[in-house]
Amino acid sequence: MTADTAARKQPRPLYMLSVVQMWERMSYYGMRAILSLFLISSIIGYSKSKAAMIYGMATAVVYLTPIFGGWLGDRYLGKRKSILIGSLLITAGMFGMAAYDIIGPMLSLYGGLTLIILGNGFFKPCISTLVGDLYRENDSRRDMGFSIFYMAVNIGALFAPFLSGSFGQGVAWKYGFAAAGFAMVLGTITYLAAENKFLGNLGKETVYKPAAKSSCAPPAAPLTAEEKNKIKAILVFTFFAVFFFAFFEQAGSSLTFFADEATRLPLLRIFDWRVQIQSSFFQSVNPIFVVLLAPVFSILWLKLGKREPTIPGKFGWGLFMQGIGFIIMVFAAAAFLKTGPVSWIWLTLVYLFCTIGELCLSPIGNSMVTKLAPAKYMSMLMGIWLASSLGGSLLAGWLASYYEAWKLTTLFAVPAVLSIVFAVIMWIMSPAVNKWMYGVK
Repeated sequence: MTADTAARKQPRPLYMLSVVQMWERMSYYGMRAILSLFLISSIIGYSKSKAAMIYGMATAVVYLTPIFGGWLGDRYLGKRKSILIGSLLITAGMFGMAAYDIIGPMLSLYGGLTLIILGNGFFKPCISTLVGDLYRENDSRRDMGFSIFYMAVNIGALFAPFLSGSFGQGVAWKYGFAAAGFAMVLGTITYLAAENKFLGNLGKETVYKPAAKSSCAPPAAPLTAEEKNKIKAILVFTFFAVFFFAFFEQAGSSLTFFADEATRLPLLRIFDWRVQIQSSFFQSVNPIFVVLLAPVFSILWLKLGKREPTIPGKFGWGLFMQGIGFIIMVFAAAAFLKTGPVSWIWLTLVYLFCTIGELCLSPIGNSMVTKLAPAKYMSMLMGIWLASSLGGSLLAGWLASYYEAWKLTTLFAVPAVLSIVFAVIMWIMSPAVNKWMYGVK
């Protein structure tokens, strides 16, 4: 192995953390795949409007708690302990949602969601920033490392709807949630078995060290002008990401409703088996495309060299491609209103363009925070970045709640137009944002 090859080789702990993240995402996306359908089932009995709002609020608060979980991890618990606490809470929440026959539907639903939300708050920001800790400043391997980590997220998300959807829609809802719980059990076992071997002492200590109680103790160093500008750039990216995720999160609500009632679901024949495609399975289409296309984008950025778009440029392309996806959705809705249920190809094309948009924005954002954030605020700012999905999910729930009140072409035209408008604004702002980043790419 040459010195150059060794320098480009990814740290071994990256793969361990990626496997743990894969199991956690399989758990979360399995629950998410069936949540809105469970809410309108006879067990809960909510309308589509109320189900969309609750789904939006639940997936929103999942991204609020990382701000506090990241802060606790930075200052008091350390990242390693926070990941374990989060894993245990998520596991308890998943099995709590599966226990509606035992403890009652409402306690099971809201109690289980509460535990999952709290668990995500500890788990999500700390495992992401722990990946960032594997690299030194300006390490050229960092972006590729986060791409590998993001691939693990999507491998988990790919299998999750098949697992929980098959048990939840095909047998009983409780088995779908229990399947998600078992995925988290496997993630927790993997983490406990491998953390000391792969991580050593990394992530055990808190980043923040309070000054000793002494009259001569020096005050904490204030943020420099450069650090303030970099934080400003993070906040700008977070603002635009809110609107991206507001429309991207239609996958679990309005697009799932469309798959359930407006799409012809095929019956697959595999040898002598007949497999009925469930509406929840469509939530696997996005991660399938991520797994297929993420390597293509990694190669593309390298091939472009100096012509590679800046981070603001990539954010603009992410929003623009999502807008194209929802333009396709407008045509699909128009065809449904005219002739009835439409081919599954329409939704597949929508997910293709939204995935291309996601690959220009989401993994780039995770890496961006670890590059720009001051070390003492790293996990908290990662939590703020992840909280872009808070505002996004709230807006997503609000928009999807009009699924029955608005004409479907209007419902899907809103994200189509706004995505493209925000893309143009992001491109216009690019020169200013690039200055705040001080050459970070």
